[in-house]
Amino acid sequence: MKKFIYLGLLLLTFTSVSADETPKPNIIFIFADDWGYGDLGIHGSTFCQTPHLDKMAGEGMDFTNFTVNSPVCTPSRVAVMTGQFPARHCIHQHFQSIKAHIKRGMPDWLDHQAPMLPRMLKEAGYTTGHFGKWHLGSVADSPVESEYGYDRFATFNGSGKIEISKKGLASVDHAEKFIREFSDKPFFINLWLHEAHLAHYPQPKFLKQFKDLNERERIYASVIAEGDEGVGRILSLLKELKIDNNTLVVFSTDNGPEFTRDETHKYHGKTESDGYGGYYSIGETGGLKGKKRSLFAGGIRVPFIVRWPGVVPKGVTDSTSVVTVVDLLPTFLDAAGVSPPTDYQPDGESILSAFKGTPIKRTKPIFWEWRGGDNQDYTWPALGMRDSKWKLLVNKEQEKLQLFDLEKDWAEKTDVAADFPKVVQELSEKLDSWKASLPTTPSKNGLSNARKKVLKKNSNK
Repeated sequence: MKKFIYLGLLLLTFTSVSADETPKPNIIFIFADDWGYGDLGIHGSTFCQTPHLDKMAGEGMDFTNFTVNSPVCTPSRVAVMTGQFPARHCIHQHFQSIKAHIKRGMPDWLDHQAPMLPRMLKEAGYTTGHFGKWHLGSVADSPVESEYGYDRFATFNGSGKIEISKKGLASVDHAEKFIREFSDKPFFINLWLHEAHLAHYPQPKFLKQFKDLNERERIYASVIAEGDEGVGRILSLLKELKIDNNTLVVFSTDNGPEFTRDETHKYHGKTESDGYGGYYSIGETGGLKGKKRSLFAGGIRVPFIVRWPGVVPKGVTDSTSVVTVVDLLPTFLDAAGVSPPTDYQPDGESILSAFKGTPIKRTKPIFWEWRGGDNQDYTWPALGMRDSKWKLLVNKEQEKLQLFDLEKDWAEKTDVAADFPKVVQELSEKLDSWKASLPTTPSKNGLSNARKKVLKKNSNK
């Protein structure tokens, strides 16, 4: 009899401990494509409507001092996956062709053996999924998405193993199915939307909704509304499944808008095969200088909204915490109670306290490298860094340099380099030191068989 009583007490104790343990939160990162900071209703869009994102911000936090780590898609996404500046992986532009990669000193894909957010979470017991855009390598023998740490995936611009359409919200369909299947265990999702990248495929219902706008605004507003609807569908499903309070959802976009409304383009019109072209891409930066392909604010300062009921305070705007994409990996691990590998070298830092409502003071500088600019007014910066309130932009080949005080000049309109030579010198030395620390050749794990043949052929000449 005593034996059964003892076993009963032991079982009761175990049950009580298990019940008291805080379950690991689900984590969903939604990454839109080519949205401007000003494309959201809450950020003052003049013609787009984003009711779901506006509501998400009202139920969570809107971070206005957030930047991505590149002004184009591939390196920006590398920063998400690795928590490291993309230049550490010799990825300076988007993946395109082997010839272009050789010219740019890039690999043919992101090394799948590099530190990887989904793999770290998977090893900690998370079920992981990636749905939507990939663009981390798509040549013939590139690694399959599962080799990066994903249990489930369905992508475009990817390996082609499970290919989905860019049109509509196929990525959201797959994410919803994944959430329903794994709602009883901790999961992580990268949901990378096509909207609002070219080409545009507006749905009839949104064209009808925005019928009173002019032609260009109507197309673009419809595409933005579609992406916003995708966010709304995910948030509604979390509530339906009663896992809302245990799910951290973050929304952002990979870089600034492709074009802006005040520009004229040659891509007028459309065809059935390629949708609406760049003439209709009229994103708004909210008054920030620059756009996609620029290290100025308009190219890298983008929306960043965080929601986690009961943890993230409601309706708060944080305009003081300096946060960036490489912070996501350490922050997500922190939220999950997971320690990174002992040999991992992060470029970011956990900003979980900022998510909980306590603004942070950044301890690490932010660095950018961009190989793709020219001598235009907004694309010339090739290197940049932010340290405290200062942002330095440099192009040594063109002998250009500008300094901005971001506390006074959020839109980066006024160069103050001549007024603060000591600051310029100090930041320049830090930037040079960072640049010198970067690898000069890509990892062999990121080279395709075709690339290796080219290199062997060249070496035999």
